[in-house]
Amino acid sequence: MKITLLDPRRPEQAFPPLHTALAEPNGLLAAGGCLSVTRLLNAYRHGVFPWYNENEPILWWSPDPRLVLFPERLQVSRSLKKTLRKDRFTVTFDTAFDKVIAACADARQDREGTWITQDIRHAYQELHLSGFAHSAETWCDGELVGGLYGVAIGRVFFGESMFHTLTDASKAAFAVLVQQLQDWNFALIDCQVYTPHLASLGAELIGRDAFKRLLDRYCPEPAAASAWQSR
Repeated sequence: MKITLLDPRRPEQAFPPLHTALAEPNGLLAAGGCLSVTRLLNAYRHGVFPWYNENEPILWWSPDPRLVLFPERLQVSRSLKKTLRKDRFTVTFDTAFDKVIAACADARQDREGTWITQDIRHAYQELHLSGFAHSAETWCDGELVGGLYGVAIGRVFFGESMFHTLTDASKAAFAVLVQQLQDWNFALIDCQVYTPHLASLGAELIGRDAFKRLLDRYCPEPAAASAWQSR
């Protein structure tokens, strides 16, 4: 089956219907296009995200099922609660976005090569400057030791990547962020695809159609006015 080739000169171009995504590889929907703020926001609002390796065309995905976390269903293990109570870590938001995305890229490069290319980093830095991409940072003794970044649209946070250099540092960032998102009236966190790490924190699989209905409901609704203000 062929997939749609997107026009890089038309960032407002609609994505094809999600049901046309391939079953193998799971969720491959389209290729090409660009990484402009306009196209990325359009992608996320419709349940699509970019993921591709260096020296490949941009590939756009909408897997089925989809891993999501409803903030009120966050599961914090006893050991992580203990770590958080000890105040070993300090978690902040949007204080080191560029450092977080660079660290996520480095961490993945060490394991299997990274899809967080220079083009991806530049695109999400633009999203950050536009007020849509955000980071959570974990600090220990003044050093950045973990964190994550993603995209916020309405009452939905779309997680992209996380890293840690100390045990539990990324889990601490995630747990504190989820609790804060709940306070900010967020209704849904997109975790994209299944990992045991995220499942242990309460993430669950839902069907793509159900995911799209949630986006249609929550993306147009505003989060709390205090969202992403200084913490």
